[in-house]
Amino acid sequence: MKITTLKTWVVGTPPPYRGGRNWVFLKLITDNGIEGVGEVYKAPFHPRTVVRLIEDVFETYVEGSDPFGIERLWRAVYYGEGYEGHDHHQHPDHTVAGILSAVEMACWDIVGKALEQPVYNLLGGKYHERLRSYTYLYPAAGERTSPHTDPDSAGERAAAYVEQGFTAVKFDPLIDVMGFEDPREPPLDRLDNAEAVVKSVREAVGGRCDILIGTHGQSTTSGTIRFAKRIERYDPLWFEEPVPPENRDEMARVARATSIPVATGERLATKHEFRELLEKQAAAILQMALGRVGGILEAKKIAGMAEAYYAQIAPHLYCGPIEAAANIQVDTCSPNFLVQESIERFDGFHAEILKKSIQWEDGYIIPPTEPGLGVELDEEVADAHPFRESRRR
Repeated sequence: MKITTLKTWVVGTPPPYRGGRNWVFLKLITDNGIEGVGEVYKAPFHPRTVVRLIEDVFETYVEGSDPFGIERLWRAVYYGEGYEGHDHHQHPDHTVAGILSAVEMACWDIVGKALEQPVYNLLGGKYHERLRSYTYLYPAAGERTSPHTDPDSAGERAAAYVEQGFTAVKFDPLIDVMGFEDPREPPLDRLDNAEAVVKSVREAVGGRCDILIGTHGQSTTSGTIRFAKRIERYDPLWFEEPVPPENRDEMARVARATSIPVATGERLATKHEFRELLEKQAAAILQMALGRVGGILEAKKIAGMAEAYYAQIAPHLYCGPIEAAANIQVDTCSPNFLVQESIERFDGFHAEILKKSIQWEDGYIIPPTEPGLGVELDEEVADAHPFRESRRR
């Protein structure tokens, strides 16, 4: 079996843009007609440039290759093996790793379909019958206040999601401190407000729901520790990306200073960067984004490394349903899976663009039994929602 054909989509998502304003999908087709799909997560270029880069990688490394040869293909792309002018990348890079991730998950989709097995059965088998799910707090339809920074709205929205069945919700109470000059010391009034948001959520949900503090590395180490000490009393399940991801020593300093478990990983790529997190004891919960980290097998390797450190995995997701499907495959076969980020209940456009939506019931994702990734892209819907240029950068 050989990979012969590539197709790509840049999908423009409709309002309210859950999961981002555009999704980049690809499809690989073999010489015997088996198809596999993948998704690139936020490569740092214009999405149409990303498509051209996908085409380059396909022409250089993927076309004519055996989809079963995932380890060899992965290394060829990662190392730039054997091609004039492409050799010796050999370093985690969001663009290469994102494209490689999409190609890799598409290969697994093909392999699973060829063997008539879901991918998780090829990586150790089903360990979890269902997967606990959490969502960000999103404003109600027509609501103008942010549940991240308005204490009243935060409590109301958290309670509403609990009523839907969620047992964990995430929010960033310091999101209004973000900027291009990160990290920074949060002003005292913003710390006061952020603490009030966390307090409101805990009072609204009581012991029915875990609180996930989902910051984006916007604080200095000292500012983060100050904030962590304020909110420890509300018993968050984790403190996400408490400082920027580049300096794992500083993240480890936060982990030593607070009883709240540190979670991180959405902006890291490959096992090499996660190794450093584990060795420095900088995080107890790893949040690899499968559309960036290097794909399904790379995520499974990271999950295996984490087991030796008694760390858990909670894959990140803020994109489309193809990466979600890949996450679900890894979650299902990983004993140290903790919880999966979802976009609400995977309804709305996440369901519309699939021929069969991801199954979500009472706060849990039900792993699919279909072969491969277990989802099928509705290409007519994808074609009907092309990404359109925006005046904004």
